[in-house]
Amino acid sequence: MAIVAKPSKLGTFGRPVLAWTVGLLFFFPIFWMVLTSFKTDADAVKPEHLIFFQPTLENYLNMTENYDYWRFARNSVITAVMATLFTLFVGIPCAYAMAFNPSRATKDVLMWMLSTKMLPAAAVLYPMTFLTKSAGLFDTHFLIILVLSLINLPIVVWMLFTYFKEIPKDIIEAGKMDGVNTWGEIREILIPLAWGGIAATALLCFIFCWNEAYWTVRLTTTNAATLSKLIEGNRAPEGLFFGRLSAVSAAAVGPIVVLGWFCQKQLVQGLTFGAVK
Repeated sequence: MAIVAKPSKLGTFGRPVLAWTVGLLFFFPIFWMVLTSFKTDADAVKPEHLIFFQPTLENYLNMTENYDYWRFARNSVITAVMATLFTLFVGIPCAYAMAFNPSRATKDVLMWMLSTKMLPAAAVLYPMTFLTKSAGLFDTHFLIILVLSLINLPIVVWMLFTYFKEIPKDIIEAGKMDGVNTWGEIREILIPLAWGGIAATALLCFIFCWNEAYWTVRLTTTNAATLSKLIEGNRAPEGLFFGRLSAVSAAAVGPIVVLGWFCQKQLVQGLTFGAVK
């Protein structure tokens, strides 16, 4: 007769407590940022107003009226969405070729693509700035979309390659026997089967594009400036305006938090794609 061990009280109560503790630690910076956004710049640096203060919407009103928040937000949406779509348009066929038609150099190519993420961005800042200004592309949506796509393409290809490898190759070969061409295989067979992984990859790529600050700050001035540029603009010789900075940061982080909340099911499903057979 098999003996079933009962879970200990420590495991029953300890794991939820540990999970809540870790969750609160990750959430606390966001909570503090939102809390500070309702303080004036003067109250934000006073110890006596650390917790108890008079809430105000001054920072948010100032952000929308004087800083043209919506223009920066529109640029962030345009560049992040277009860069994500372009990266997927290139990454899906690339990962498909590597997953179902591998060669001797496939692993080397994948490692080379991943190694490009290790290149310090500051090392190519000057040539990038010089070339883009010479070509008349500086401070344009096209430049930011292209840069964001190239930055995230290695991660997208790696993730999609992992998802596609979990799909039985026999299904693709059956499609070939039925006369389906390469684009038909990708559109009619591959994408429906790996939709969870593709959705998770697209979501992560969009988040990376939205949060990119180094290149969007240094390759833009006004026309294509994103929310990262707006956040950087709240720095002055007098110091940091913590109230206004927190309001702008909260407005920039808010859409991503909401998107992640509503898409968490698809994200978890995609990240665990092929984990259980």
